Amino acid sequence: MRSKRVEFGRQLRAKRQEKGFSLRKFAALVGVSPTYLSQVEQCNVDPPTADRVKRMAELLEENPDELIALAGRVPQDLPAIIQSEPTEMPELLREARGLTAEQLRKLRDEIKRLREEGK
Repeated sequence: MRSKRVEFGRQLRAKRQEKGFSLRKFAALVGVSPTYLSQVEQCNVDPPTADRVKRMAELLEENPDELIALAGRVPQDLPAIIQSEPTEMPELLREARGLTAEQLRKLRDEIKRLREEGK
């Protein structure tokens, strides 16, 4: 977790500064204390919850899933999705592991096509 924590803190600070947010302003918009945010950016504490990281991503105009993963968290909607099909969803994820980004995009597009057919 240490390396994720370090990478998340460093990137968060760089992206926040790039967007021109002060530490205090950004902390207020996210709903955390400036002290806590400073500790996250200095890699002294674990990243915040997935919900807070999602809010950070929105403010920074970043992909929420990427920032949540960098924080070592899981998007809150995924457990319910997996639990909705407790056999098939984990198997699908395991089979998809190791595919390239391009292969995953093709798979996603095929899933969208199948879902549209079913409507």
